[in-house]
Amino acid sequence: MLKKKIIFILALSLLLGGCTFPTPIPSAQPGTADPKTEPGTLNVLVHDSFAVSAELITAFEAANNAKINFIKGGDAGSTLNRAILASAAGSPEGDVLYGLDNTFLSRALEQDLLEPYNAPALGQIDAEFKLDPTNAALPIDYGDVCINYDVAYFEEKKLPLPENLTQLIDPSYLGLLTVENPATSSPGLAFMLTTIAEQGEDRWLEWWGAMKENGVVVAPDWETAYYTNFSGSSGQGAYPMVVSYASSPAAEVIYSDPKVTAAPTASLVFDHACWRQIEFAGILKGTPNGDLARKFIDFLLSPDFQADVPMQMFVYPVLQGVELPADFVQFSQSPENPATLSPAIIAEKRDGWIKAWSDLMLD
Repeated sequence: MLKKKIIFILALSLLLGGCTFPTPIPSAQPGTADPKTEPGTLNVLVHDSFAVSAELITAFEAANNAKINFIKGGDAGSTLNRAILASAAGSPEGDVLYGLDNTFLSRALEQDLLEPYNAPALGQIDAEFKLDPTNAALPIDYGDVCINYDVAYFEEKKLPLPENLTQLIDPSYLGLLTVENPATSSPGLAFMLTTIAEQGEDRWLEWWGAMKENGVVVAPDWETAYYTNFSGSSGQGAYPMVVSYASSPAAEVIYSDPKVTAAPTASLVFDHACWRQIEFAGILKGTPNGDLARKFIDFLLSPDFQADVPMQMFVYPVLQGVELPADFVQFSQSPENPATLSPAIIAEKRDGWIKAWSDLMLD
């Protein structure tokens, strides 16, 4: 959510209340299911940040005489590893995989985990999101991983905001930033790739070494970094900057209690400071439920599901023409020039980069 993947309520899950009942899902064919037939079960392996309005799932199940069983596999990287291990053991536990992102895309394709499917909705998705020419991994949503900051802290301290990543090594920002481990967290990996793209392959480890000296704190996952370490959300953490998402400030307003009209957090969206995280779904090879799996992919790319993702997972839909909620638009930020690296380079060097980072930062 786009890893991540981000979920914002006090219980760490987003289930949007008060939804209107959805319009019919394009993939569904109401009236075709035989009510006397036992519902088929579709197992969908998802990361922990996955969320969808219950009404949408109920409508899909009713229209397709199906039961959807969601299996949460941890962060995006952990979920992919789980799918790979199950496949290697010859006992895949799911029919569909959701939440694979562009930092791990090459690993999934190399493992030949997914079955190609030319979903009809692909014609309504911009080319920038379609990174797999075989259509085994189909884009579903995207979001921008950025550094978020506690607005009140910087105002009270009269501390100017950094204008580039290099400024973060200045002693003025000593002990202010918490990040996620790129070996265990998809936003952590996205941010590590951001630093490689922005600093260059010859300087990025030097930058991280300077950040270590400047008191950067590493968390194992996004939940710990954001809800425990960061001061801007719970108010309990010690760190006024955190690697999160550019849509995090919108969630802080929408789910505030008592209600606030201004976001207590904001994102640093200067050039090359953020990573555009694209999330994919695919049909796991060997599934005996291919027809139902394809219908579920069509459901994920339907206008109803696509319109649901901003308020459920605080990411953007990939389908063209989907109207975004007003609060989401008002309080989210979008970088004009996110950092980029080619998928081929990520595939070639990702594991080596993670090892180099771990050797430096976790010793």
